[in-house]
Amino acid sequence: MVFEVSKVPTTPIDGQKPGTSGLRKKVKVFVQPHYLHNFVQSTFNALTPEKVRGATLVVSGDGRYFSKDAIQIIIKMSAANGVRRVWVGQNGLLSTPAVSAVIRERVGADGSKATGAFILTASHNPGGPNEDFGIKYNMENGGPAPEAITDKIFENTKTIKEYLIAEGLPNVDISATGVTSFTGPEGPFDVEVFDSASDYVKLMKSIFDFELIRKLLSSPKFTFCYDALHGVGGAYANRIFVEELGAQQSSLLNCIPKEDFGGGHPDPNLTYAKELVERMGLGKSKSEVEPPEFGAAADGDADRNMILGKRFFVTPSDSVAIIAANAVNTIPYFSSGLKGVARSMPTSAALDVVAKNLGLKFFEVPTGWKFFGNLMDAGMCSICGEESFGTGSDHIREKDGIWAVLAWLSILAYKNKENLNGDKLVSVEDIVRQHWATYGRHYYTRYDYENVDAGGAKDLMANMVKLMPSLDEINNIVKGVRSDVSKVVNADEFEYKDPVDGSVSKNQGIRFFFEDGSRLVFRLSGTGSEGATIRLYIEQYEKDPSKIGRDSQEALAPLVEVALKLSKMKEFTGRSAPTVIT
Repeated sequence: MVFEVSKVPTTPIDGQKPGTSGLRKKVKVFVQPHYLHNFVQSTFNALTPEKVRGATLVVSGDGRYFSKDAIQIIIKMSAANGVRRVWVGQNGLLSTPAVSAVIRERVGADGSKATGAFILTASHNPGGPNEDFGIKYNMENGGPAPEAITDKIFENTKTIKEYLIAEGLPNVDISATGVTSFTGPEGPFDVEVFDSASDYVKLMKSIFDFELIRKLLSSPKFTFCYDALHGVGGAYANRIFVEELGAQQSSLLNCIPKEDFGGGHPDPNLTYAKELVERMGLGKSKSEVEPPEFGAAADGDADRNMILGKRFFVTPSDSVAIIAANAVNTIPYFSSGLKGVARSMPTSAALDVVAKNLGLKFFEVPTGWKFFGNLMDAGMCSICGEESFGTGSDHIREKDGIWAVLAWLSILAYKNKENLNGDKLVSVEDIVRQHWATYGRHYYTRYDYENVDAGGAKDLMANMVKLMPSLDEINNIVKGVRSDVSKVVNADEFEYKDPVDGSVSKNQGIRFFFEDGSRLVFRLSGTGSEGATIRLYIEQYEKDPSKIGRDSQEALAPLVEVALKLSKMKEFTGRSAPTVIT
C-alpha cells in the first residue's frame, strides 16, 4: 500500500518536560488532541537526521491502557518522518529491559539494527483510563536519552508548529508476528511484529548457568513464587521460569499482563505486592501453609524487583551488595571479575563496604539509570543498583528485574549445589545474615510521602537548605528530640561530576551525616504524575555482630524522630504518616 504524508498544524502544550524516566502524566492528559503527537515529533526533531531517516526503531511497552492506540500513532508518525522500519513486540509488549536488549542484540533478517526506541510505560505507577501513562526515548546503546537530548525535546515542545503523520496508513495488526510493508514518498516502510521474549531469553541464557538453576528448581525441597503484578513481566515468566527452568506453573502469580494491572498498583514492595507478601509469610494474617523458599515480584515494565525469602524481606540495598559479593563465583558472565560497582546516592552504603573489601572501583551517582549507563559504556561498572528496587548490570543499559531474580537464583543454586539431598537448604535469610556477619549491617528504611502539595514540598526542601550551614542549630534540634542519636558532622546537597563526560548534576538531594556513620537523605521525586513525592531515607551502620539482628524499624526509630523534626514534615505537608514505608 502507498501512503502520503500530512503536515498537521499544532501549538505547544505546557508541561511536556521529560524527567529521568521520560514523560509521565494521567491518561486523560495524553489523550488530549496533539499531546502525544507533539512529544513524538519533538523527539524526532531532537535527534540527528541519521537516527530518524532510514532508521530502525523499536516501539513497545508494558501494555498499560492507551498503549495500543499510542503504538499506532507512533507507527504513522515514524513512517511520515522517514523511518525505514519499526519493530513492535507482539501485542505491543516488551519489558523495558527487553527493549534495551533488543536495541543492543537484535539483528533483523536484512541485517538491520535498531538505533533507538519509544518505550510506553509509566513504570511502577497504576494503569487504566483514570491512571498513568508514560513515554520515553532510549538511544542506540539501549539506555535512556541523556539530558542533552531530553532538554532538546522539551525546548522543541515549547516551539512546535506542526507534526508529520501518515494519516491514511491503516492500523497494523500487532497481535500476530510478521512483517507489514508499505510504500511512502521516500520508499519502503516496514512494520515487523516479533516475539516479545526470544531475544531477551537468549541473552539471559548467555549470562547465567540455567542448568545449575534448573537443578535447584527441580529439587522437591526448593519452592518458588514469582509475582508479575499483572505487568509485562508475565510475558517472560512462563518462558523463563517454567519452560526453561522447570518451575511449576503454580509458582507464577498474576502473570497475565493487563491494561490496568488487574486494578492493582504494580510496584514491587511490601505495601503493594500484597498477595506475594502473604504467600511468603510476611503478611498480617497467620497461615498454616508453609511459605515458599524464595519469592520475587516485578513492577509494570519489569525493570524493578523485590526479593523475598521465607518470612524474610531483602532490602534492595542489601540485594545489590549481596549480588556483587557473590557474582564472580556464581554467575558465568562475571567469572573473569567485576570492572566496578555503583549505586544511587540514596541507596545504603552496603555496596560501598563490599567494594572496599573486594578492591573494586566504586561510584555513587544521582538517581537515574543513565548515570550508570555512562559508567558502563566506559567499561567502568559491571553491577549497579538503586534502593527503589532497581538492580542491573552492563548486559543492557536499563535496570532489569528478571536479571536480579536469576542472579539470586544463581547464588542459591551455587550455595546449595552439594546440598540438594541434605537435610536443609541454605536459605535467602541464611545468605543475608552471613553477609551481615561478614560486612556489617546497614539498617535502612525509606518513607514516601506521595502526592503532597508541590508548593509545600518545595518549601520543606528550601527550609532544610537554609538550615544546612548551621551544624550547631541542627545538633540542638537533634539533641532536643533524642539524646541517644549521634551528632551531625556534615550536611550538604549532593552534587555529581560524571567521571566519563565531565557533566555536573546539582541539587540531587539533601544529606545529613552523623558521627557514627548514620545518614538521613531527603529528595523530591519526579516519578509520579500528580503532586510531589518526598522521599526520606534513613540509614544506620552496625558492625557489632551482636547487634545485627534487630528489627529494622525499631533500630531506626530514633533517627526517624530526628528526621521528621529536622524537616518539619508535618508543618510543611500536613502529613502525620508516610504513604509507603519500605
